[in-house]
Amino acid sequence: MERRAKGNLRGAALAVLLSGTMALAGCGGDLVPRGKVTRASNPVRAPAQPALETRQCLAKLQSQAVAFTPLPDRNFGGGCSAIGSVKLIDIGVPATGLGAMTCTLAANFAAWARYGVQPAARLVLGAEIQKIETFGTYNCRPIAGSGRLSEHAHSNAIDVSAFVLADGRRISVQKDWNGDKQTRQFLSLIHASACKRFNTVLSPDYNAAHHDHFHFDMGGKGGFCR
Repeated sequence: MERRAKGNLRGAALAVLLSGTMALAGCGGDLVPRGKVTRASNPVRAPAQPALETRQCLAKLQSQAVAFTPLPDRNFGGGCSAIGSVKLIDIGVPATGLGAMTCTLAANFAAWARYGVQPAARLVLGAEIQKIETFGTYNCRPIAGSGRLSEHAHSNAIDVSAFVLADGRRISVQKDWNGDKQTRQFLSLIHASACKRFNTVLSPDYNAAHHDHFHFDMGGKGGFCR
């Protein structure tokens, strides 16, 4: 009876993590493979006063006990910019490669790490997440095969590649998206969680350019989950 009760509790927890994801649909997205950051020699500062939306977002981050540093608005030329951006310092789960991120992206990433990734790791993998590895955020580049700028060019996207557990295991999108049942379940759960928080979510199932990472951004109208 005890084993059956534990099984029922586990199934209920999985159902909660998966709830609300079945209705997600849409079209469009960022087809960008990762590349080298284009550095501007003389970025131009935009007006110092943050927009109302940014001020509200900063207040939200503070209320959620997220440690961050507001960054000055910058226009780097060629349409590339970092407006209303922050640098995350402590979101409760260490993450690598975090540069300038729009406040909205940062807030959703912090929530995903805390309330999506960490609970899924405990439930499915039986271990805490020690580190989230990313390929970075800001990158002044166009979408592959297009003249349109990527959301990375506006500090509005992040690419997540792997997760290091407290017991030493490393779960990577590249190696484990089609790995064993346990790691597939974990990656599927956190992918579904991301689809509830970001406007665009791309996985290895989308195209070859995303074979080794999840792409998350806040561009577009939302609801594009692949």
